[in-house]
Parts: sequence; structure tokens; C-alpha cells
Amino acid sequence: MKNPTAIGVDFGTTNSVVALADASGDVLVRRFDTPNGSVDAYRSALLFFREGRPPRAQVTHVSGPAALDRALDVHGEHRFLQSLKTYVSSPVFSDTRLFGKKFLIEDLIGVFLADILPAELRGLPIVSGRPVVFAGERPDEALALERLSAAYRNAGVEKVDFAYEPFGAAYTYGRTLTRPETVLVADFGGGTSDFSVMRFDPGGGTLKADALSHAGVGIAGDTFDFRLIDNLVSPRLGRNSAYRSFQKRLPMPARYYAAFAQWHKLSLLKSADTMAELRRLAKDAENPEEIESLIEIIDHDLGYELYLAVSRLKAELSAREAAPFRFSAAGLEIDEVVARQSFEDWIAEDVASLEATIDLALQRAGAGADDIDAVFMTGGTSYVPAVRQLFAGRFGAQKLRFGDAFSSVAAGLALVAADRVR
Repeated sequence: MKNPTAIGVDFGTTNSVVALADASGDVLVRRFDTPNGSVDAYRSALLFFREGRPPRAQVTHVSGPAALDRALDVHGEHRFLQSLKTYVSSPVFSDTRLFGKKFLIEDLIGVFLADILPAELRGLPIVSGRPVVFAGERPDEALALERLSAAYRNAGVEKVDFAYEPFGAAYTYGRTLTRPETVLVADFGGGTSDFSVMRFDPGGGTLKADALSHAGVGIAGDTFDFRLIDNLVSPRLGRNSAYRSFQKRLPMPARYYAAFAQWHKLSLLKSADTMAELRRLAKDAENPEEIESLIEIIDHDLGYELYLAVSRLKAELSAREAAPFRFSAAGLEIDEVVARQSFEDWIAEDVASLEATIDLALQRAGAGADDIDAVFMTGGTSYVPAVRQLFAGRFGAQKLRFGDAFSSVAAGLALVAADRVR
């Protein structure tokens, strides 16, 4: 884009997207060159490593797909970091040490933002997305926004405005309207699902967008992935099995299997104490070969391969009534056909939680299903048939509208930023 006037940033748990807007209202989503081709959804990941030999060795980093590739292929000393957004609202997590140097979480996010924001454009108006409800058990919203603002400053951006991600997701749609509409916006991310009731009025030549209500829940794509792992993989890794201790039969500790809720957290189990404990458990386990497979998956950092296999299955089940699930690694061989109905049974409680959050958004707006003129859905989870059926059943299939699964939020935020400076 020759003369961009504003930037929209969707800093996500799994992926991040940057969009540029110009004075005419055109939007361009930034593409990033990677060894596997250009992408517009840039993996929200960092990898720090030492470069050179002592005493002149320096700590450097790569980000995005390069960080992921290097984490999988290099066995040297490195630190792989992902899903930093999930920690931004937690006062418990404030910093970490990388090769002897202390990094605050806003330092780390700032490093990542500096990689995705063109240096020559950081002085333009920027609107960054934020979830309706930040991830975590007791999220501190003020702390999260303070940290994100500091992260942008660390990246060379002096001023940044924030807008709810579902607001950005539907803003592009709102600009296409010729009459006022009340729209329920459903934005499904990796860690959270956010819902907003918006009132769009295109009268007077400029779009007026009023947020009537917001509601969010920590259930989204990562949750559905975990349900697949918990039902297809974890039982073959010793979940629901037992071990013997002092003549007592005890269940395998659940914490090892809960770590699969986010594949990158498996690396946190790769400590000397945890691995030693798992090896002790394997000796006393009723099914020691299953615990050995668990150890191998953790020890060889196979969480990402497992995540890819599950993601492929989830995508295929969105298009077919049944699909094969195949995973072969760490002495574990899984090759079975999974019915869509089984998947929908596993996520039934999660879908019910999504529906309850939709009800909350409607209640806060003082609106019923008949008051909603359109439902705008974006994010990968919007492709899951059970989720689409939830909205079709509540509002009618004819009201459903769909935005780009990855770029809708950033593109809308860029337009928000551009309209604010007109």
C-alpha cells in the first residue's frame, strides 16, 4: 500500500495479523515471508538462542513460523515462547529469565510487536484489538491493558488505542450496510470466544457503530482441540490408568494430561524433577508402556505434531460426517475413524457454555433473538458445524454472515483507526 494512514493489529493467542488502511478506505493485510511461503496469519511465537561462541556469544531471537521451525529442528540451547497473550492479565506471571537476563512480559510482547510492525509506519494511528474477557481464572483487565500499552511503547509505538476484537471483526461488514442493523458479532479465537451486540447506522455518510453489550468466555479452538486429545490420545498415554504405591492402587496424576489443553505447555513438564517422577510412575504403573509413550512425547517435544494431527481432524470433521485420525510417534500408533457425532458429544458442554455467553450478551443489550438483524461470525471455530447450528437454530440460517477466519479483526481495526483520523 503506497500511502497507508492507519494500522490495525490483531495480536492473538495463536496467530497475529496486521492490516493497513488508506484514506480511501482500502485495506491491505500485511503478508510475511517465511521459508514455507508468505502468510498473513503470523504465528505468535518467539525463540531466543545464543549466537556465536563465548565470550562474544550474544542472545538473539526469531519469531513467527521461524521460531516454530527452529524449536522443532534445533537441539541446541534455546527458549521457545508462545501464547504470551494468555499471561498478560495475570499478576502471577510477571517476568522470566532468558540466558541470565530478566524479561518482563511486556518486554517479550514488545519484541514480538517490533517484528510484525513495519518500523517506518509505527508513527501512524494504531488500533489494537483486545478480548472482551482476557484469558485466565482471575484476569486483571487494567493490568493487561497497562502491559499491552507498555509492550507497544517497547516496540517503538508511542500511542495505541484499543478496541474490542468483535467490534473490529464486524466493522468491515458494517461499512457495507445501507440501512441500520443490530448485529450479534461472534469472534472465535484460539483461547477465548467474544460476543458483542452492535448497532450499525450508515446514515449521514459516515458509519455510526454503537456497542450495546459485550460478553466473553474462555472457550474456543484450543478447547475443542483438547477435547479431541483427551478422548483419542490421553487414554493411550495412561489417563484413567493406575499405579501401585505402598500396596495401594492410585490413579495417574491428572495434571500431566491437563497440560495437553495447550500443546506448548507440554514443554513446561520437561523438567528434571517431573521427568524423574514420570519414570518412577512408569515402573509402578499397571500399563507402563503407556506412561513410556507419555514420557517420549514430552521428552521429544512432540506437542506440535500432535496439535497438527488434531487440527487436521477437526478441519475434516467440519466438512465430513467422519474422518480418520492418524498419529504415529513415541511408540504410539493411532489410526482410527472418528465420527462427527462423537466429536459433538465431546464438545457438547463447551457449546452449551457458548450459548450461555450469547444469552448474557443479549441480556445485557436488552435484546432478544428477534431483535438481531444479522449474526456476523469470524474465527476458525465458526466452521465447526455444531457451532454454526447453534446460531442457525437461535437466529435462523438466513441471518448468518461470515468474515475471513483470520483477517477480519485486523482489517476492521485498521478501518476504525482510519475513520478516527478523518
